[in-house]
Amino acid sequence: MEANNVHRRFNPLTRSWVLCSPHRAMRPWLGQKEEAAPEGPTYDPKCYLCPGNTRASNPPTANPSYESTFVFDNDFPALTAPGAAAESSTTSAENNDIESLLFQSNKAAGLCRVVCFSPTHNLTIPEMSHAQVVSVVQEWMRIQKDLRSNHPAIQYAQIFENKGAVMGCSNPHPHGQVWATDYVPQEPLDELNSLAAFSKEHGGKCMLCLYAEIEEKRADRVVYSNNDFVVVVPYWAVWPFETMILSKAHVSSIEDLSDAQQSSLADALLALTIRYDNLFETSFPYSMGIHGAPILTASPEHAHAAHLHLHFYPPLLRSASVKKFLVGFEMLGESQRDLTAEMAASRLKALSPVHYKKR
Repeated sequence: MEANNVHRRFNPLTRSWVLCSPHRAMRPWLGQKEEAAPEGPTYDPKCYLCPGNTRASNPPTANPSYESTFVFDNDFPALTAPGAAAESSTTSAENNDIESLLFQSNKAAGLCRVVCFSPTHNLTIPEMSHAQVVSVVQEWMRIQKDLRSNHPAIQYAQIFENKGAVMGCSNPHPHGQVWATDYVPQEPLDELNSLAAFSKEHGGKCMLCLYAEIEEKRADRVVYSNNDFVVVVPYWAVWPFETMILSKAHVSSIEDLSDAQQSSLADALLALTIRYDNLFETSFPYSMGIHGAPILTASPEHAHAAHLHLHFYPPLLRSASVKKFLVGFEMLGESQRDLTAEMAASRLKALSPVHYKKR
């Protein structure tokens, strides 16, 4: 009954609700339409990320002539290095308890790195080879292991990719980022708290292990599955074609993946992103982020309950030119979506596993 009627769904990871209004998918659209980004060349002499080019750093720095992945410290980091941040402060009137509560601040420090996926300027993940995607996965693992071993102040590494200008990507050369912080950011912290609470309330069981198992059995929201990972449109999805890649085994962190699991994750990334591109036959934009165990935590509950998963938040709703806007009620009330998770999963699952440019 709920599939065709207005209803709300609960997200146990963030303990929030989303309003589902399936009938609104049919409403006419006279709003903003996005322009399709033109496909770039394999090498752009003006690109700051292409091999051999000079970045806009101070002083200017030339990239090496790299042939696989390439990682460097962000030239415009959002965080200052540990030890260089301002001391924490709370309020200018510290004697006033109310003001101390209302005007709180704290220091924030960390490291920001850029991960170029390939030397080829126009080669996005869905058009890469399996071996090339495995190299990206291994680079993510290397970065996290380096942070754990060599940067004792770092507590969390947020690995992410913003793909496409519509998602705020400032350079079309395929790349991701790692923002490593000396604290656990709010979104993963909320998830870790929920996972730990679930484990405590259910005899040590993992919420996402159970969720992945149930989704596989139900199958109506599964887009792709292999030996180690399952791709689902989560029951509580907000974005039109939002997905999660879930580890089937209880793997806490990406740095713990075996060789076989690395290969399986690359398969899952390709299976999903190729379907994304095929949906509207365009280079499909999204924001992707990896969530897992903190690098450093004082909470053994967080370390035990953490479960590796990847979030994909793509904005496109009806076509390559019409995106979902999170405004109005979404900003002031609660999240809302115009098609159910089951509808989105059915459409994605039915798409060809071969990229539309190669057919």
